[in-house]
Amino acid sequence: QVQLEESGGGLVQTGDSLRLSCEVSGSIDSILAMGWYRQAPGKSREVVATIIRREGFTNYADSVKGRFTISRDDYNTVYLQMNNLKPEDTAVYYCNARSRGPPVRDYYGQGTQVTVSS
Repeated sequence: QVQLEESGGGLVQTGDSLRLSCEVSGSIDSILAMGWYRQAPGKSREVVATIIRREGFTNYADSVKGRFTISRDDYNTVYLQMNNLKPEDTAVYYCNARSRGPPVRDYYGQGTQVTVSS
C-alpha cells in the first residue's frame, strides 16, 4: 500500500508561481513512476507531468511544457514547480504513484486546490 499527501496549493494571480509537494509513505520501493494530475470543474482528470522514480525521466502535457517542472528528492517526495500560472491552470491537483506490478496499481492523494485569478 502507498499513501500520498499533497500540499502547496492556493489562490494566486496570473503569472505567479506555486510549488506543490507530495510526500509518499508505505511501500515506496514498489513505485515505478509518480506524477501530477489535475481536474478542473466539469472536466475529466488529465495528466500534467510524470517522472520515473529511479531514472528521473520526465514527461509533460503540452499545455504546461516550459512552465511546469516535476522533480523528486532522493527518497519520498515529488514536487511540481508551476511558473507563469494561467487561469486555465485552475483545478484540483492530485499526486499519483504507479506501482511496478503485476498487478499495476495507481494511487492518488486527496488533492490540493490551485486557483489562478485573472
